[in-house]
Amino acid sequence: MDKQEAIKIFDEQSVRTLWDIEHEKWYISIVDVIAILTDSIDANSYWRKLKQRLKAEGNETVTNCHGLKMQAPDGKMRLTDVADTEQLFRLIQSIPSPKAEPFKMWLAQVAAERLDEMQDPELTIDRALEDYVRLGYSENWINQRLKSIEIRKELTDEWKKRGVQEGVQFATLTDIITKAWSGNTTKEYKILKGLKKENLRDNMTNTELILNMLAEASTKDISQATSPETFRESQKVAKQGGNVAKVALKELESKTGKKVVSGLNAKDMLVSKDPKKFDK
Repeated sequence: MDKQEAIKIFDEQSVRTLWDIEHEKWYISIVDVIAILTDSIDANSYWRKLKQRLKAEGNETVTNCHGLKMQAPDGKMRLTDVADTEQLFRLIQSIPSPKAEPFKMWLAQVAAERLDEMQDPELTIDRALEDYVRLGYSENWINQRLKSIEIRKELTDEWKKRGVQEGVQFATLTDIITKAWSGNTTKEYKILKGLKKENLRDNMTNTELILNMLAEASTKDISQATSPETFRESQKVAKQGGNVAKVALKELESKTGKKVVSGLNAKDMLVSKDPKKFDK
């Protein structure tokens, strides 16, 4: 399954989702939905009992639900039962809750928004802009972040043209780029900033974002110029692209006497409310 993981928010509570690109449908964590609808302390236990009851009643929806690996609260990927939106609508009917109708309306909106975004990718950027403004990021940082999303998309499109597979291969090339310019793998970078499951780019300073964009844009340009035919060749290109940004980083550090890559993250920046910190 070619999929993209995302966290959706309903009534300030998170819902883990996976977008199946091939079949163009959402898969949603059932226990996350149960936790929201029932306020249950143990949503897993509630789901086990509900599943047993529905199976005994011959409910085909439960039989058709399957497990996918999703990121658990501890940051590890764990198998969890999921349902597509159609299956979930049916399951919700079996869960007495005053939140059922508002949740179904929200679920329908999420599905519609995704289809809209497929027709008009600019809507994705617009919604990201609204989210960042609401979270309190500076206008300058937001502009850089949105540009980084565009550049990342151009790079991943180029990778797909070269036969690079989403998932592990994308992550491997990203690690090579990040390591080349910053001296850290993605995991090491997140540890430096004290992050767990948070998005690394959402916690970069302006300068870090700019250098990361330079690395990814350079990788894309080099790939288009050299047309790598194998994954190994794409790995070499990724390192070359990252090295372009490394040169810029070293030059900047030599002029300022300050390290560019830092442990500063979004929480630090937003709490301080100091615009200068966004621009470091």
